[in-house]
Amino acid sequence: MKRFWLFFSQTVTVLLAALFIVTTLKPAWLGNSAGWLGSSKAQVAGISVTEAPAPIAGAVPVGSFRTAAQTASAAVVSLNISKNAVKNSRMDDPWFKFFFGDRGEGSQGGQGSEPQQAGLGSGVIVSTDGIILTNNHVVEGADEIEVILNDSRRTIAKVIGTDPDSDLAILKITLDKLPAIVLGNSDALQVGDQVLAIGNPFGVGQTVTSGIVSALGRNQLGINTFENFIQTDAAINPGNSGGALVDVNGNLQGINTAIYSRSGGSLGIGFAIPVSTAKQVMEGIVKDGVVTRGWIGVEPQDLSPELAVTFGIKNSSKSGEALQGVIITGVLQGAPAAKAGIVPGDIIVSIAGKPVRNVSELLTQVSSIKPGNSEKFGIIRKEMPLELTVSAGTRPRPKGQPR
Repeated sequence: MKRFWLFFSQTVTVLLAALFIVTTLKPAWLGNSAGWLGSSKAQVAGISVTEAPAPIAGAVPVGSFRTAAQTASAAVVSLNISKNAVKNSRMDDPWFKFFFGDRGEGSQGGQGSEPQQAGLGSGVIVSTDGIILTNNHVVEGADEIEVILNDSRRTIAKVIGTDPDSDLAILKITLDKLPAIVLGNSDALQVGDQVLAIGNPFGVGQTVTSGIVSALGRNQLGINTFENFIQTDAAINPGNSGGALVDVNGNLQGINTAIYSRSGGSLGIGFAIPVSTAKQVMEGIVKDGVVTRGWIGVEPQDLSPELAVTFGIKNSSKSGEALQGVIITGVLQGAPAAKAGIVPGDIIVSIAGKPVRNVSELLTQVSSIKPGNSEKFGIIRKEMPLELTVSAGTRPRPKGQPR
């Protein structure tokens, strides 16, 4: 028996060696039988070529975002916005008609009609009940909003509410078997995390682009009143507004809102509203019809060298680094800040342990405090650190809602 196994092993070794030599030096002798090595021979127009093996059904290539894209794309919709153009008050002026022609009644759409303006955007279905998140600037002033689902169904959406301060809007559609995206945890995002942007850029149809999180907490951009943007280099273009920024699991991390561009196209700097902010706005609008934000009643300004001199403040910390914070130049009498003991000249450096470096961060952090709740405010007064507990009030609604 021992001699038999020895003979068998030697025979197998010789055969494998011979096969290796033939495969390496004369693969044509094997014809298409080399397919088990990962490729096969074929004839294309009389030319011998090597073809890759047929992919295994259901197998996902290494590094592919296929699963995340398929999971999230079903819940991302395209929006067609129709609105009536505002009639120019000078249309009836004879001199205006003389220089610019008759652009008034009857010029488009028939006698007495006003021309229609069309817009494009995207949205995200966040509930099987038909709740859609999008940007306020996408639907602002719309007379009709058509929603086109990824499965080609179409319907008209109703605006549940808008929040110009955060540039978010909530829509509602009524259809059966609606897909809904899974809400992620945007507070856990880190710079370098991979993300996908899904939307309808330039109206070409649903498109998925990939990139990474380039920065977090971007503010002072002059886009919204409350800014806490996720910055990404995933390509975002006009029409992507209101679409989804998702992680590699297909979970929603943000609502694509704006791009930095000099040409109108993507330059690798896009901004998305974190889903944590969107959830707060959505909850307020759906539940109460309005977004309720925290307020403490102060007049803040960024700490500049000039203000530091005016208030007699050394513009540096004990470690010698530049002092970062927001200086309070005024406190409303009877407001939460006044009741807590904050006075003009105080420098707010943190709220609930989170640093406050500028006015935008102060507004964002204060607004996120639920009215009636209290938080610890880190303050520097006459170079001495203090900690005051402030109970937030309700932010007064502005008389107008200009963007």
